[in-house]
Amino acid sequence: MKTEVLILGGGTSAVAAALSLGDLGVTCIVVEETDWVGGQLTAQAVPSDEHIWIEQFGSTGRYREFRNRLRAYYKANYPLSARSKADPFLNPGAGYVSPICAEPGVIHDVLRSMLAPHVASGCVKILLEHDIESVTKSGDRIIGARVLDKRTGKSLDIEAKIFIEATETGDVLALADIEYVVGFESKAMTGEPSAPDEYQPGNIQAFSACFAMSYDPNSDHTIEKPNNYEYWRTFKMPFYDHNWVSWHSIEPRALKEIIFNFDPLPNLDPLTVRANQKDNPGSANLWTFRRILAASHMEHPEKFTDISLVNWPQLDYINGSIIDVSKEEKAKNIAAAKDQSLSLLYWMQTEAPRENGKTGWPGLYLRKDVVDTKDGLAKHVYVREARRIKALYTVAEQDISYAIRGDAGAKKYADSVGVGHYRIDLHPSTAGDNYLDVASCPYQIPVSSMIPIATENLIAAGKSIGVTHITNGCFRLHPTEWNIGESAGVLAALSIRSGKSPHAFASGSDLNDLQAQLLHQGVELEWPTVAPY
Repeated sequence: MKTEVLILGGGTSAVAAALSLGDLGVTCIVVEETDWVGGQLTAQAVPSDEHIWIEQFGSTGRYREFRNRLRAYYKANYPLSARSKADPFLNPGAGYVSPICAEPGVIHDVLRSMLAPHVASGCVKILLEHDIESVTKSGDRIIGARVLDKRTGKSLDIEAKIFIEATETGDVLALADIEYVVGFESKAMTGEPSAPDEYQPGNIQAFSACFAMSYDPNSDHTIEKPNNYEYWRTFKMPFYDHNWVSWHSIEPRALKEIIFNFDPLPNLDPLTVRANQKDNPGSANLWTFRRILAASHMEHPEKFTDISLVNWPQLDYINGSIIDVSKEEKAKNIAAAKDQSLSLLYWMQTEAPRENGKTGWPGLYLRKDVVDTKDGLAKHVYVREARRIKALYTVAEQDISYAIRGDAGAKKYADSVGVGHYRIDLHPSTAGDNYLDVASCPYQIPVSSMIPIATENLIAAGKSIGVTHITNGCFRLHPTEWNIGESAGVLAALSIRSGKSPHAFASGSDLNDLQAQLLHQGVELEWPTVAPY
C-alpha cells in the first residue's frame, strides 16, 4: 500500500493527526494495535486529565468539538433527568479528575464519528489490530513500514512520504534506529535540578492495567483468587512501609501518608460536582474519583448502576518495564500488572475494611462490557512514559517549573504550535522512586520538540516528543497529547504540499505558514495570563 502520511499508532494523538490530515485533504493510514482508536482515552480506559481552565481556553478548537460531541452523545442517547440534560457542563460520570468523565466505549464512538467522513472519502484509512513489525530506512529517510494483521497473520508493506510516530511507547524510534532517550536523564544531560546525578535509562514510570467496575449490594460477585494474590496483598513500595494494596498511600504533592475513603453508594448530587484539581484532587472517595457514569444523572436512577474507573495508585506496577525489553519480558510484566489489578479487586471484595466494621464489598464486579474485553481489564495498559526523540529542542524542567520560573511564566517559544498545562506528575518508577508532583506553569508546545535531529521525514507525536523524564510528567496528559497530534497532522500536510522536510517549518516563513494554518483551525499558540498550580 502507498499513502502520503503513515501514522504509526492509533491513540489520542494519532486520531487528532488524522483529523487534521483529513480536513486538509492529505491521505493517511492509521495503524493501531488494538481494535479501538483513541489510546489512553479508550483502549487504556483513562478518563481525561484536564487543567482547570479547559472549559474556557487552553485546548484546540477540535478538542473542544470532541468534548461537545461527547456531552451531546449522552444527552441524545441516555435517559437523563431534565436537570442533567439542561446542564451545559454535563459531566456524565460526575467524577473529580475531569469535568467530562465518560465511558471509553462512548468516547470511541465519538472519535469514530469524527473520523467517519474522512474514512468514507478514502482520505483516512484505519488498520485496527495491526502490529508494527519493521521500519525501513534509506539514509536519514524512512521509506516504509511492515505491519502484521493479527487477525489473519498476514503482513503488509506500506510506503509513505511522511511518518508520524504516535505509538504508546515510541516503538518506531527503536525499529528505525532513530536516536532516542529513555528513562531518567542525568543533571549533566538536561541541567534539571530534580534530575539524578547519573543517567538511569531503565528508570521508567509505572504503567497500570486499569478496569471499570460497578456495585450490586445484593449479590456476591467475588472473583476467583488471583495468581500471586498473597504476594500483592503484602507488597510494599520501596519508599513506604505499608501494604500497597490497601487504603493507605502517599499523597503525591506533600509526600505524606493518606488514607483513602471508599463508598460505592455515595449520596451525592452529580450537578454539585465541579472537577478542579487545583483545589480538590478528588481522591476523598475513590469511587467518585474517576467515576465515568453516575446513575443519579438518570431520570430513573434505580435502573442504572454507577460505573467507576479504577486507575488508582494501588495499580502502579514498578516491577518491570515494557520498553526496551524482550517480547517475553514485556508479556510477563503485563501479566503481572494484571494480577496486581485483580488482586486489588479481590481484596476490595473480601478483605477491605469498611466504616461499619465489616470487611469487603462482594457486590463489586468487573464491567467487562464497558472496556470490551474478556478479562475485564482495559485493552491496553495505561502508559505514562515512552521512548523520546533526540529533538531539535528538548523541553526541560527549567522551562516550565513554577519553582524556577515563578510569575514570569513558562519559557516562550517562537515556534509554538499549541499549549497545554498540568502539574509535573511523575508516578512511582521501576527504580523505586517516590512520586514527584510539583507545580508547573502553563506552557507552549514548540514544534522543534516534535522534530528529530537527523531523520528527515519523521514527526513525533504523543509521548515520544522532545521532553525529558520530568517534563513528560505534564506533557503526557490527554489535551496536550491531542494538541501535539493535531499540530503534527498539519505539519505533515504542509510538508507534503510543499515538498519540504518538517525541519523547514521550525523557523522562518515556513513556520509562519504553519502557525497561520494552526490558528485558522482553532489551535491556541499562547496562554492568557493565568496563575500556575
